Amino acid sequence: MTKGRMEAFSDGVLAIIITIMVLEIKVPHGNNFNDLAPLLPVFLSYVLSFIYLGIYWNNHHHMMHTVKKVTGRVLWANLHLLFWLSLVPFVTGWVGENHFATEPMALYGFILLMAAIAYFILQHSIIHSQGEGSILKHAVGKDLKGKLSPLFYIIGIGMAWVNEWISGAMFVLVAIIWLVPDKRIERILKSQPE
Repeated sequence: MTKGRMEAFSDGVLAIIITIMVLEIKVPHGNNFNDLAPLLPVFLSYVLSFIYLGIYWNNHHHMMHTVKKVTGRVLWANLHLLFWLSLVPFVTGWVGENHFATEPMALYGFILLMAAIAYFILQHSIIHSQGEGSILKHAVGKDLKGKLSPLFYIIGIGMAWVNEWISGAMFVLVAIIWLVPDKRIERILKSQPE
């Protein structure tokens, strides 16, 4: 399989996931702005999840630029990531419908943690398949953001039983960390000969 085919499949799955999420936002029965107020938690959980999916799509796209060949291990690692991301609409809906309650927040954090682990596995599968001269290995370096994110997710999951807002703040913090554009892969690719 070519990397283009794997990337196109992944793009399609992510597009469907985002579509499912937005379709879960139900239109209120009233006709004034006050009728939108109960939808605020649903909308906020959607916005955070949309940002996360956008971050994954963007980073996945950049990572695929470093790939020379796709192996079976890489395909399965990619499917593993897509599996966890496909659960985002469910937990997003549960969090929004229950106004950021403890158990939904903990499960939301767990899904984010598992997606981060799956991304790490995919990243290392690509590095392994590309050999010692892996562009991705060189670009990732020490990967401080990649190592801090699971720690913040675990703290956020634990904090769900103490204070849901602190839990949510941890998840927002990770999104902010990754929202800042990561130029590592772009820099490495620009320095490579054509």
